[in-house]
Amino acid sequence: MTCDLVNGAVGGVLATAAMSVVMLAGDRMGLMPDQPPKRIARAVLPGHRHRPKSGEKMLGAVTHFGFGAACGALYALVRGRRRTPILLGAGYGLAIWLVSYQGWVPRLGILPPISGDRPGRPAVMAAGHVVYGTVLVLAVNRLGGAAEE
Repeated sequence: MTCDLVNGAVGGVLATAAMSVVMLAGDRMGLMPDQPPKRIARAVLPGHRHRPKSGEKMLGAVTHFGFGAACGALYALVRGRRRTPILLGAGYGLAIWLVSYQGWVPRLGILPPISGDRPGRPAVMAAGHVVYGTVLVLAVNRLGGAAEE
């Protein structure tokens, strides 16, 4: 079980790195100028929750990778030793996006729900989460030496 958790966390970090490339590309295309992890960090740091703060970018990156590692560990724990298809990973990534950006993120007043967000950001975030889930499955299947079914 410990090995599964470690493999999932490592897969989650790799998947978060791949997802971050999609998010940065969306930023460069002008679709997402204010990265959600930075906005989340801004909201939890002392001071006004919507004003820029020192350290928010670094804290956002660290917590983004931490959250990605935790979600990867959870995935690996639930999946066990079974090899899982890429489509399941893409669905897992989209589920994380929906629970976060249609659920707790808007409830905390950090960003609007998906349907009320600025044009472009939902598409970039959905694509990024599909990439996250896909890379996660590929990494965990490889790291875990999952048995073929």
